[in-house]
Amino acid sequence: MPQPPLKPPQDHNPPAITTLEQLAATLTPGRRLLGLDLGQKTIGLALSDTEYQIASPLETLRRRKFTEDIGLLKQHIFEHQVAALILGLPINMDGSEGPRAQSTRAFARNLTQHIDLPILFWDERLSTQAAERAMLQADMSRKRRGEIIDQMAATYILQGALDRLNHLRRQA
Repeated sequence: MPQPPLKPPQDHNPPAITTLEQLAATLTPGRRLLGLDLGQKTIGLALSDTEYQIASPLETLRRRKFTEDIGLLKQHIFEHQVAALILGLPINMDGSEGPRAQSTRAFARNLTQHIDLPILFWDERLSTQAAERAMLQADMSRKRRGEIIDQMAATYILQGALDRLNHLRRQA
């Protein structure tokens, strides 16, 4: 099966950062969404099913150089037939955007130069705390929690977007 181009052609504008409504209008079953929880040292990844209902933890990538991070993301995009990326946006509790949100937006802008897929920002407030609470309730060891916290946070981010996406689809 041919794979979609990951680098946009020179005469093609990279996809704009999209809205959930725009994304809902373009998704077709059979592909997946990839959720990302972007940290300074790691990137947590989560993957949707092909019907866009359920988010599952995938992997935690140890961050290196941007080009190496992009290479690993491209591998997952090809392997899992990803249609779009859901990128957690770390908004402050008062709704403002601080340095981490600006860094995430810059990462997304750079990403659009290498990957020709729509990117949706999703408010990630409290996603890490929710993931931590769920793992504590599951009586998971501190070591194990540390190993998977980022992919669990990515799962919460992606599931939130999927739930809203499905709500929009039911209304349409």
